[in-house]
Amino acid sequence: MDFDSFWAIYGNLILSLGTNSLLALSIWLTLSCGMLAMANAAFMGIGAYTASILTLNYEVSFPLALACGMVTPALVAGIIALPTLRLSGVYLAMATLGFGEVVRITILNTESWTGGALGLNGIPQLTQWWHVVLALAVVLFVLWRVRRSKVGRAFDAIRGDETAAGLMGIDVRSAKTLAFVAGAVIAGLAGGLNAHLTFFIGPSEYGFDRGVEILTMAILGGINSLAGPVLGAFIITLLPEVLRGFADFRLVVNGLILVLIVLFLPQGIWDPHRYARWMGKKGGRRHA
Repeated sequence: MDFDSFWAIYGNLILSLGTNSLLALSIWLTLSCGMLAMANAAFMGIGAYTASILTLNYEVSFPLALACGMVTPALVAGIIALPTLRLSGVYLAMATLGFGEVVRITILNTESWTGGALGLNGIPQLTQWWHVVLALAVVLFVLWRVRRSKVGRAFDAIRGDETAAGLMGIDVRSAKTLAFVAGAVIAGLAGGLNAHLTFFIGPSEYGFDRGVEILTMAILGGINSLAGPVLGAFIITLLPEVLRGFADFRLVVNGLILVLIVLFLPQGIWDPHRYARWMGKKGGRRHA
């Protein structure tokens, strides 16, 4: 099989690795601040529909459409952050899941703009491989710098103990809002890129199932480093293809693998602290 044939068959799958990595990083950002927010699928949908409507109906340039697809979910996130970020834990998860349902129903009832239940078809395929690579590289670099900055240390402190972080002078509410809005920007970027890759989008793509899938990517890979969500996204994206030979039992085997990983690797597959301890023990045995 030559490269052209390979890319024609697997090109969309390979580019999906990048867009799913962006989604996993978007929820990693909120998890790193101690928030179990499940609105990333909705933000992805807002970004996807915004960018698609602009390119499909108004012939807006792709870069500008992507920018609008990032700004729109950020504005929405800033608005809903006011009431929802007062909550925490499962209550925050329930509130953000409810917001996702509001977005889905809104899409269904604005048929003249969004196509309703039929979705949008014929979206121009403008996403190229280098768009996805560049977006992922920029997001990883920015998050790496943020993690090493004062803001990143504030996120870690809030995740460890929100009350103690507030007593140390950290503006907890502002930090949470920043993480929430930034996560929405990344999810919107992923939505815009994915929409112009797949030709078609529908409201069912951004519901509860997609939200759980995004969370699974981050938790599976591990949230203690930036590599973890990317690794988790790769596994969740590739696993259905690898298990295609199991036919009707594919979902069963897929779920079993995920359960075993969560049971035996609760901190995720990529856990630098675990590897550091393992290397330390290995070095100790050598010296002994």
